[in-house]
Amino acid sequence: QVQLVESGGELVQAGGSLRLSCAASGRTSSIYSMGWFRQAPGKEREFVAVITRSAGTTDYANSVQGRFTISRDNAKNTMYLQMNSLKPEDMAVYYCAAGLSLSISREMSRYKYWGQGTQVTVSS
Repeated sequence: QVQLVESGGELVQAGGSLRLSCAASGRTSSIYSMGWFRQAPGKEREFVAVITRSAGTTDYANSVQGRFTISRDNAKNTMYLQMNSLKPEDMAVYYCAAGLSLSISREMSRYKYWGQGTQVTVSS
């Protein structure tokens, strides 16, 4: 089993920055890809970004490309999401996810483990 705990979500003004963290524990050696998803009120959960174990491959949703940066520190079993130039439409609960398959994906079904989420609020 793998446990994921997100942190870093808070209230920020539009144009500001935040860094989210996702700490993994348990059988972390089984994790290949880790990703961020988000869910705004009344909307479906959507893909934000994903990174492979080696951090050699990343993928971003078009809506965050160029503003968000995903990274991971395998020694600390922690993944990060640096969010810059935040917009009101970025406001959502952000979830960390971990997958076991040897490929990255934007599909939620490809991720076996999920965190409880951290709230990001962006004021205009």
